[in-house]
Amino acid sequence: MITLPGLPRSARILARGLLVGVLTAAFLAPFYLMLRNSLMDSQGLTAPEWTWWPSTMHFENFTALFDDPSVSMGPALGNSLLIAAVTAPVSTLLASAAGYALARIPVPGRGVVLALVMATLMIPGSVTFVPTFVVVGSMGGVNTLWGIIVPGLFNPFAVLLFRNFYLQFPSEIEDAGRIDGLGWLGLYRRIALPSSGAMLASLGALSFIDSWNSFLWPLVIGQDPSAWTAQIALSTFLTSQTINLPGLFAGAVVTITPLVVMFLVAQRYIVEGIATSGLKG
Repeated sequence: MITLPGLPRSARILARGLLVGVLTAAFLAPFYLMLRNSLMDSQGLTAPEWTWWPSTMHFENFTALFDDPSVSMGPALGNSLLIAAVTAPVSTLLASAAGYALARIPVPGRGVVLALVMATLMIPGSVTFVPTFVVVGSMGGVNTLWGIIVPGLFNPFAVLLFRNFYLQFPSEIEDAGRIDGLGWLGLYRRIALPSSGAMLASLGALSFIDSWNSFLWPLVIGQDPSAWTAQIALSTFLTSQTINLPGLFAGAVVTITPLVVMFLVAQRYIVEGIATSGLKG
């Protein structure tokens, strides 16, 4: 809540409106530029004169995006969708189960496991990148979608968020489940998991976005064009040999559309999930 003490009520409302308008314009500016540039030709993009909107909109940039034989944008989008659609629910469910076990199940060594999970957050990704590639490559994961998916299924940050959430979960509800004869698996499957819908939705959405935007790991593993993701296919429009700016911006609009839709659908759950995760600002 933005407060502006010392000003009349009408002036405060006007100031808040102006501030919200400026922030909204700054947020929407990149989307406007992408859409504008995607509808222009190469001459218009490189012209010295600025135009707010193209006089002639070149929708053929989008059709050419999928007709280009050198860039398999359609299959790449399908690969990205498949990878994100598998990674998001699987990694979220694994993190939920691990977080519940660390929060509720009293087994020897639970503190050591928690410390190891926290330690993985302190290790830079560049340190584990080469060993991960060696392991995945030795298992035949190069140029395969599973080679891209499997290393991203473990999310230690999500595990800690779920652990904090389940630590705050009322134990009385679980006591009632134990009276009904439920074990740890039954308590998790029938009570804890259905009660963590907001966390599942928020972290699932964030995992989907992160998987969709991943570039370096799919680039190294997916060396064959058949295993390219949308981000790799998009990078081929701007190389040291060729520059296809209309195709680049058209591809950016196409690839960002699923993320915008995902965020609009899941934004309420993202905020609610973080609010109930136990994180303090």
